[in-house]
Amino acid sequence: MTTADDLLAPLTFPCGAVAPNRIAQAPMVVWASEPLSGHVTDADVEYFARRADVAGMIITGASFVNREGRAFLGGLGIDDATDMAGLRRLAAAIKSKGNLALVQLHHGGREAKCAYDELGYVLAPSAIDLPFLPYVPREMTEEQIASTVADFGRAAVRAVEAGFDGVEIHGANHYLLQQFFSAYSNRRTDAWGGDLERRMAFPLAVLDEVKRAVAQTGKKDFIVGYRMCPDEIHGENVGYDVTEAMVLAENVAAHGADYVHLSIFTGYDAVPAGHDASYGRLARKAVAGRCPVVIVSNVFTADDAVTALDHGDIVAIGREAHIDPDFATKLREGHADQIITTVAGGRFTELCLPDGVRTSYTTDPWRHILQPMPGIEAYL
Repeated sequence: MTTADDLLAPLTFPCGAVAPNRIAQAPMVVWASEPLSGHVTDADVEYFARRADVAGMIITGASFVNREGRAFLGGLGIDDATDMAGLRRLAAAIKSKGNLALVQLHHGGREAKCAYDELGYVLAPSAIDLPFLPYVPREMTEEQIASTVADFGRAAVRAVEAGFDGVEIHGANHYLLQQFFSAYSNRRTDAWGGDLERRMAFPLAVLDEVKRAVAQTGKKDFIVGYRMCPDEIHGENVGYDVTEAMVLAENVAAHGADYVHLSIFTGYDAVPAGHDASYGRLARKAVAGRCPVVIVSNVFTADDAVTALDHGDIVAIGREAHIDPDFATKLREGHADQIITTVAGGRFTELCLPDGVRTSYTTDPWRHILQPMPGIEAYL
């Protein structure tokens, strides 16, 4: 039977890095970086310093690897070397309590709305006029594909140089890597689209390049994780099902990922239609012990986290990391009953939550995409 002691047990990744416990902070954009440059701000550092002991592995929100991939106004950038001092500050703040610091590498693809405002275009696997976008993305050329793959590798090297312990490749949530994997958004007929193998080509090329670039730095115990959605089904629009997703998970593990992180919004124990096992257990079977599986969604209490560990090897907390930055501390010190599960009571200031976090859950036009923040009604 899984217990809180299991949550607090260390975990060794295939690369040799060791997480002090089985809790992670899920990657979340906090809209605190310099709006145009993506440079680290004091608000970024304060937010993560406050959460330096929320989990054993702390992952930043989506960090764009090039200007064409910029999706969030106030999102973090790791696209050039002009803010290495800021990235070093950020890594040091996250690691200040002895936990692992990872930066998530991201390209928005068709969803890179900030890139569109700046450049007048966005890139995607295919030029499809989609009803939910105010523009038609450009289909990426071979040269743009190669350049973008290289940008992921260069960003990973910057993460090494800044002192991060790893990177997470963002292959989820309808951004560029998922767009290539999705038969709905990838209509290509070349080596980068078509059947399942060719739709996996771009995500795996990015993973291979990140691994290669990190290896060239000589950093031996640097984590390279991969985040993915375990299916893409929206009514009649099917990008891929869980069976195809598990083939991708198997290949990601085979290509040397240090973990597979499932992006789920329906609960850590959610079961896909037509299956008896949860997404997490299916992923565990797919990776076959080659790397850990990170599970997430609706984990707010110690009991939630313990139960979630039956569906993955690491339990990620998202909204709860906003709500109680002392989550792992309280577990370790035997105060699980003191874990807070609401932001009500005027707690935003003490939690060092940037203004962008509040507005994203209250007044932002896209707030319906996010799951509700418990207690946020007080700030409406």
